[in-house]
Amino acid sequence: MNMVGALLVLVVRDPSERLLDGALGFAAGVMLAASFTSLIVPGIELTEIVVPGVPATGLLSPVPVLAGIVLGVLVLDQADHWVPHVHVLITGQSRPDQTVVDPKVASVILFIVAITIHNMPEGLAVGVGFGSGNVANGLSLMIAIGLQNVPEGLAVSIAAINAGFDRRTYAVLTGIRSGLVEIPLTVIGAVAVAIAAPILPYAMGFAAGGMLFVISDEILPETHSRGHERVATLGTMVGVVVMLYLDVALAA
Repeated sequence: MNMVGALLVLVVRDPSERLLDGALGFAAGVMLAASFTSLIVPGIELTEIVVPGVPATGLLSPVPVLAGIVLGVLVLDQADHWVPHVHVLITGQSRPDQTVVDPKVASVILFIVAITIHNMPEGLAVGVGFGSGNVANGLSLMIAIGLQNVPEGLAVSIAAINAGFDRRTYAVLTGIRSGLVEIPLTVIGAVAVAIAAPILPYAMGFAAGGMLFVISDEILPETHSRGHERVATLGTMVGVVVMLYLDVALAA
């Protein structure tokens, strides 16, 4: 679905900031709902089955998933120190604690690496979802990630053009490549939890924590940085509603 979004740059020659913010808000809503309905809640429900010594109810039941969430956030936070924020690369705006504003991104390679790192938890989430043995959860996550990849692919391609790519074909390829990292991580996540079932709640929490970090640290700040907060917020609400409906429909 990154490819679909990336190819849109050939059709939508000059998408408005309003449209892009609304689309990214929708992506954030989809990811937000999927984090809870397909990872956090199922992870807590699975804890009593796959983790020895943890009861179905009580103070310890949510601990493995919560520990995974914390670890996922910490890992993404550390990665964020090494790679510039995605919104910096898209807009050319520096971080709040910096005084220099770079109107044009100099390093396209760094740009690709940044987007790729922030796609990693999404691929892991899909793999963990299928590895849990619950096909409905796996499909729900796959659809959620696919939906959010469309505006993301478009944003990446537009950013590639702003970063110095003169030809739209190269920008499209950049958008597609940024999502390819999800494929091997999907396989790794599925195989890992299938082999070692006790790590499943931790892995589901880790994937959810990574997704929540990306939503809060990257996507939402970007959608609220150009004066289209209302459109972005409505897009987020629509994304949540759509994902909740799909989650219930797939489970039926």
